[in-house]
Amino acid sequence: MNTNCGEKDERSSSFANRGVTQSLALQWAKKYLQNLDSDFCGQGEEDTFSLKQVVSQEGRKNTAKKLMASLRTISHQSWYRVEMLLSQEAKRHKIDPALLNPWEITAESFSIYEKTLDVYTQQAPLQQLSTVMRLARQGEPLYQKALEVYTEQVAPSQLATVIGWQVGALRRKYTQQDPRIIGFVSMQFHYTSQMLLQSLSDLERSVLGAYFKVIDDHLYMPLQRAYEAAAKHDFDSTALLAVQNLLPVSTEIAKKISEKIIDYYPNYRCSSGILSNPLIKLSSIRDVEMFQVYLWLSTLEGNVSAIQQELFPLCVMLYPTFNIHWELIRQMLYFLGQEIKERLTSKQADMLMPYYQSLWQMFSPEVFGELDFRQAPHEFDDDFVKSLFN
Repeated sequence: MNTNCGEKDERSSSFANRGVTQSLALQWAKKYLQNLDSDFCGQGEEDTFSLKQVVSQEGRKNTAKKLMASLRTISHQSWYRVEMLLSQEAKRHKIDPALLNPWEITAESFSIYEKTLDVYTQQAPLQQLSTVMRLARQGEPLYQKALEVYTEQVAPSQLATVIGWQVGALRRKYTQQDPRIIGFVSMQFHYTSQMLLQSLSDLERSVLGAYFKVIDDHLYMPLQRAYEAAAKHDFDSTALLAVQNLLPVSTEIAKKISEKIIDYYPNYRCSSGILSNPLIKLSSIRDVEMFQVYLWLSTLEGNVSAIQQELFPLCVMLYPTFNIHWELIRQMLYFLGQEIKERLTSKQADMLMPYYQSLWQMFSPEVFGELDFRQAPHEFDDDFVKSLFN
């Protein structure tokens, strides 16, 4: 009898863990509506009809058909841009050329975009979309319910189910060969998305951009690995509770930090322009989210191997290429520490602290020996960082 009770408790715990883990993916998906809302918030009622046309079944088919016609060409053009950008870095970092198979990478890219456009085409018309956007803008109490309804029918939840495992497997494949290879693969997808969206109208770009962001996030960020790590925790695990608290606001945190960086360095130019440039700002937000996910992953796994073996080598290869100074990363990490302290209980923050400190130390001036190009707003030392969590 006691054995049966034990089995029942174990099954209940397993189901609870599975439910908690699935909720992480759902929470990540729900954040997309907020991004869509910011894209649509400047549009008036006169755009409602056009919006309905874009998201109608026929409108989606037309958009998908247009993109499929140019996808193969764009896939190869994107890889050419990647090679032009990173070929010297590949040599400098002594990356095995055999691991960079352009035909294989572009074919995998083509397959994922093809599936993404198929999902985009097959979804039911979103008749409630304009209503949801108005609710989100007006802050009505129905916003949360509208958010749940919308999330069930739009890109993130369905698309993540269809391609999440495939993108996760692709990421795992390349990070296992050499973690730095994922930088080439991610840039291939980044440029493909960018070039495909350039051919669309503003409305099409706003809606389809959410679909492409699903791909982007699953490539740049070890989301699948984080979900798998979460499944090994008890539902009341401090580490899991900390991640659950941070995940829904991770985009909000990233946007806030990005704005602060722009305020501190208004005239700073990376290779593509000033930090306030809309496209650069989007990339900055994504990068801050990426750092957060790696921090969660290390906390859930209980070690910093993902940061050491994937994140750090990737940053070392890519950031100098884009003229991103390490002081910006240092400043970003400082602001991230502030956000963690403000949004978590002291017990939860303490759980993240060892992994946050590892990040802080790995991107220190002692490692890079870089002179600050601007007087930093804060004196960055380990005692100061520790004080954030006291």
